[in-house]
Amino acid sequence: MKTKNDLRIAIIGGGIGGASAAVALNAKGIRADVYEQAPELGEVGAGVGVRPPTVRCFKEWGLFESLEKVSTLSKHMEIIAGDDHLLIKEAWPVLTDDTSEAFARLIHRADLLDTIVGAIPEGQLHLDHRCEAVIDHGDYAEVKFANGKTIEADLVIAADGIRSPVRNSVFESVQPVFSGYLAHRVLINTEESLGMASDENILRIYVDGDNSCYFLPLHNRNQISVDVTVPGKFEWRPEITQQDLLESMQGFGPTVRKVIENTKFEDIVSRPLCDLEPIDKWTTNTVALIGDAAHAMLHNQGQGANMAMQDGEALAKALAESDSVAEALQKYEEARKPIAQLYQKLSRMFPTEQAETAFPEKAHFSEA
Repeated sequence: MKTKNDLRIAIIGGGIGGASAAVALNAKGIRADVYEQAPELGEVGAGVGVRPPTVRCFKEWGLFESLEKVSTLSKHMEIIAGDDHLLIKEAWPVLTDDTSEAFARLIHRADLLDTIVGAIPEGQLHLDHRCEAVIDHGDYAEVKFANGKTIEADLVIAADGIRSPVRNSVFESVQPVFSGYLAHRVLINTEESLGMASDENILRIYVDGDNSCYFLPLHNRNQISVDVTVPGKFEWRPEITQQDLLESMQGFGPTVRKVIENTKFEDIVSRPLCDLEPIDKWTTNTVALIGDAAHAMLHNQGQGANMAMQDGEALAKALAESDSVAEALQKYEEARKPIAQLYQKLSRMFPTEQAETAFPEKAHFSEA
């Protein structure tokens, strides 16, 4: 393999997965250039619970203090029926070898992305680069962009999402699987939550059958990330009315519905909830899939962003420790596929009134 300093690495996608891979590689002295199709990075998405294995990644990257400034420690999660019938209050599970690491750090996705992107060295993030084609030549790959630019790389890292053009051209062509649900997401000020927010920094999930409404506090912003998950028809950009949304929430308590009724409808972003079936192959000798391109999952266990960030660290570690790119990619795939595909399966479990735990993952870790 070329020396680490001479490797040409191109990351397709400047979201959480792609940015994490760049920062993880940089922390190990390996340069990677990120190519993002958007002309600028904006504030998108909802609240995220950063879990202890991912927090360890931030410590490896020298970014833990930056993460602390824009996130808040959470020790518990609640599942509630209606407005006030508490079904479960449960500590976050231990997912590492340290039993004290029973927590999540709650953060808005935009603040998380800003923290990571801010650590990408100057000149290594290239906006307005939409990937049109990747050609795998066996010992190197060629990337063609819509702006006319073409590059060659020893390694192409595809962090280009659930509909990944790289995956569908280099690997098997797979289509997203629609869950039958839409997620309606909005940020509201804490005082607008009508008491639904938690002063204890607790993620609260209100349930009606398989329907759910998440209230995730973002104390550093004085905001609440609200996510209403209810049945709907598939469209990548669903067109619904406020009345449609309120009618789909009839099984929730009056306060939950009132919060949505009081929210500016134009602020609500609606998306179909989709995932992927497990993919057999994530790597060639020169191309690797990470994040949603490899293992898109539903939001129910809150692990999609965590898996993407952990992918970046695992791939960087494998490259730092291996004698060839091909060897590193094999190590990466073997390390990450079991855990990511486990969470793909678990993510299809919706929180319900009958749930015995808020964390089905506990059965698969040492705490169980």
